[in-house]
Amino acid sequence: MAEEDVSSNFRVLVENADRKYARVRDLPAFGRAQSHYFHKVFKAYMKLWNFQQSHRSKLVESGLNRWEIGEIASRIGQLYFSQYMRTSEARFLLEAYVFYDAILRRRYFEEAHGKDLGARSKELRFYARFLLVSLIVDRKEVVMHLSEKLRGLVDESKSNFRETNFKEWKLVVQEITRFINSDTNLTYARPLRYCATLDYYPASQTYLARFHAKKLFKFRDALLASYHRNEVKYAEVTLDTYRMMQCLEWEPSGSFYQKRPVETKENGFVVDHTLTSGLIDMKLAADMADPSLPPNPRKAILYRPTVSHLLAVLAMICDELSPESVLLIYLSASGGPARDNVAQPENSVGSSRTSKSKLLARASQEQKSYKSEPHSNGQKLSGDYYDDHLWLGPRGGSGLNNLYPGDLIPFTRKPLFLIIDSDTSRAFKVLNGAERGEPVALLLSPLKPSLENPSADDTLALNGSQFTFFLTAPLQAFCQMLGLSNSDADPEVYDEAESILSASFSEWETILLTSRVLNLVWAQVLPDPFLRRLILRFIFCRCVLTSLSRTEDNDPYLPQCHPNLPDSVSPVSKPVQSCVQRLADHLGVAKSFHLNKA
Repeated sequence: MAEEDVSSNFRVLVENADRKYARVRDLPAFGRAQSHYFHKVFKAYMKLWNFQQSHRSKLVESGLNRWEIGEIASRIGQLYFSQYMRTSEARFLLEAYVFYDAILRRRYFEEAHGKDLGARSKELRFYARFLLVSLIVDRKEVVMHLSEKLRGLVDESKSNFRETNFKEWKLVVQEITRFINSDTNLTYARPLRYCATLDYYPASQTYLARFHAKKLFKFRDALLASYHRNEVKYAEVTLDTYRMMQCLEWEPSGSFYQKRPVETKENGFVVDHTLTSGLIDMKLAADMADPSLPPNPRKAILYRPTVSHLLAVLAMICDELSPESVLLIYLSASGGPARDNVAQPENSVGSSRTSKSKLLARASQEQKSYKSEPHSNGQKLSGDYYDDHLWLGPRGGSGLNNLYPGDLIPFTRKPLFLIIDSDTSRAFKVLNGAERGEPVALLLSPLKPSLENPSADDTLALNGSQFTFFLTAPLQAFCQMLGLSNSDADPEVYDEAESILSASFSEWETILLTSRVLNLVWAQVLPDPFLRRLILRFIFCRCVLTSLSRTEDNDPYLPQCHPNLPDSVSPVSKPVQSCVQRLADHLGVAKSFHLNKA
């Protein structure tokens, strides 16, 4: 084939692949009926990749740059990552990591340093995308390396391309730096993902095998949404949704949790070598998956969604939900009503005064609502469904930004496991008993966080939600609440603390599985390992916050669950209090708690 024909055919393949890629990129990220688009665009890129490999020398002679090869590989990596975000299939995440890692190692972009602004922009995008993939794969050492490379690249770009404003890239650097600092203040002694070697309790397996309810639900889908001002985030993944999405995935064969070096194995991630990782001829030097594990639950991650968008995605997921499945909904946002009026524009002096008077009245009413119940003679009032709400909008937003408990009632025709993390979380307890088909399992956060030293006003903004932290990393949340740090202490101290917690969880799991008064709502979801772990961690969180010594009313500082869990795992039960007592004694913080030493 002549050199001109090779170059011409290559450009045609590039244009065709890019055109198909644009269609996939613009597709909604939710819904199952899109896999055929992925196969089409992948086929186009596979053909392009094969072609450039077969005719590399002629293409280089005709002017092909190495960074253009890197851009093709980067597109393939991005394609895989977007498919992972749609499906939560771990193999797509690994494929993305493989391609990005190969680009970095082969230095595809380095020849364009200081020469081509277009190439530099593509290189910056590559680093930003690789950072996000590495965060989710949980390769912290790679994240640290990439963040330093990105910072240096942005500084160099400002010097080499003085006519260009790199302000948006400086913001990206600030985002990842803030994210890293927030997430590494406390060292994770164990993975956030469900680890079969750490979260599996043999003592309860006999009871789990015999456990049955009238109907058991499978956990296959989750919707995770967050909307807070000034929250820690990178790209469109906030610190809270990052922790929750990690919590709802399987840890691949314990490979990320290694106290000592292990021998490399070949049975890692379910890598299909007929796919493009085979073409890139790249293997990871670690065992990154266990093919015996079930698939991860599919997760829809929404960053700062509008109410209409959230409800539309929720409707799509519920429409595709199989009859025997339960949907987990995690919503983290500030609440109302008081905040609405703070942000309203003032059109006149009169309107300003009226707004202030309404604000004071509603704020007073909100404080009284801590202990009030949304019932009248035992009956829920229709207005209760549309009083307090989550606030999904910017400052100055209107009622269009309010997500009310009543907005979720139509979706209760399907089984829901609802986690509300907000200072108005209790507004959503009205859903208990108002369902339209299936009873809802509710885990509701405290209205206020509990902190030993609440001096910093931005503690939550810097470290994420305390309730979410307890559900995803309970020991780290316990330490953070009391101002402890496990980064410099003897690792054996925290290994023993983890052992105390694990033994207690195993005991509580057996108690729940053998309880004769366990509500059917919990019984239907308890066999699922992810949901069972969330319930156990909620029990721990509730006891810790209940037992914490305070000089003021406990009520706003306590989480709630609806319907109630058995009294045998209540905050004052001996098995539960014993765990907190042992943990507090072991870490030397017993004086912070009031516990019954029975």
